[in-house]
Amino acid sequence: MTTLLGKEAELYETLPDDKVKCTACARYCEIGKGQIGLCGIRGNENGKLQLYAYGKVISGHVDPIEKKPLIHYYPGSKVYSIATTGCNWLCRYCQNSDISQRRTVEGIDMTPDEVANTAVKYGAHGIAYTYNEPSIFIEFARDCGIAARKKGLFNVFVSNGYDTPESVSMMNEFLDGITVDFKGSAEKEFTRKFIGVPDPQPIFDTLLEIRDKTKIHVEITDLIVPKVGDDLEHARKLSKFIYDEFGPEMPIHFLKFHPDYKMMEYPSTPVETLEKHYQVARDVGLKYVYLGNVPGHKWEHTYCSECKKIVVNRYGFSIREWHLDKNNCCEFCGNHIPIEGKLQEGYKQDRFQFVS
Repeated sequence: MTTLLGKEAELYETLPDDKVKCTACARYCEIGKGQIGLCGIRGNENGKLQLYAYGKVISGHVDPIEKKPLIHYYPGSKVYSIATTGCNWLCRYCQNSDISQRRTVEGIDMTPDEVANTAVKYGAHGIAYTYNEPSIFIEFARDCGIAARKKGLFNVFVSNGYDTPESVSMMNEFLDGITVDFKGSAEKEFTRKFIGVPDPQPIFDTLLEIRDKTKIHVEITDLIVPKVGDDLEHARKLSKFIYDEFGPEMPIHFLKFHPDYKMMEYPSTPVETLEKHYQVARDVGLKYVYLGNVPGHKWEHTYCSECKKIVVNRYGFSIREWHLDKNNCCEFCGNHIPIEGKLQEGYKQDRFQFVS
């Protein structure tokens, strides 16, 4: 039932004394009557878990899919990116802290059909649930995603991966792609101090759950924070996990940190640091390693793993040259590049639009 207080959540268990246990994320908040979980949008109303942010869109933009970043999934496409308030992480460097750390539920009222129709109106090929952690509003995302699929649109998450088997099962009802965004290579002390998460293990568990239980396209990102989250040994461990569990063709993006929110005193990540991380991942055996937030760098491009030529030339979020055939095989040597979906028409046009 949808009300002015949102909608009753689905991912929760009832406990004695009118308490509830939320199962949308790995915090598994146990919430007493009249209380709200850490995320700020899931609370206990008379012994039932309510998703207060259901139908409340705080931000809406049309972006290139490469901004997510997803660059091996429907390249050149546009995605309608939406968010609610709240988050299950407390990142001290969050670029979207005005949204994610806001603990007042606010936003424009939109039904799932209205979200899907807006995506179509602006010529988007899909919907991205992003800017805050989408798993905390997954019931709303699911309903939007089902409406989107009826209109021929795809659905992608930009996620911290701090999820549960229950939320992955719900993802499988509507989700087509996901970027799982590690921070500081998932080094435990970093996640404790700068994210407020005691143990990053649930992120790894989520990735395996997605691999084993779904057909969702996955890409990995890793935010490299200088001095406190740039240890090469942890980057090697993360790269080895990806190689062992997903194989050499899983894309990984090492992202440049920019000072923001409560970490303004920290410097941006030196490019040389990112390049060392790139080399670590390549040495482990990963074939498709990228650097993010460094427009113009040679490792923004996709290189053929056989002939080593550039098959997708990028600058930032833009595609400048495309050297793949209709089956996404290298035009120079015929090697197949693991990119899902064809290059979308209009990829050279401006794909940024403010919506709401």
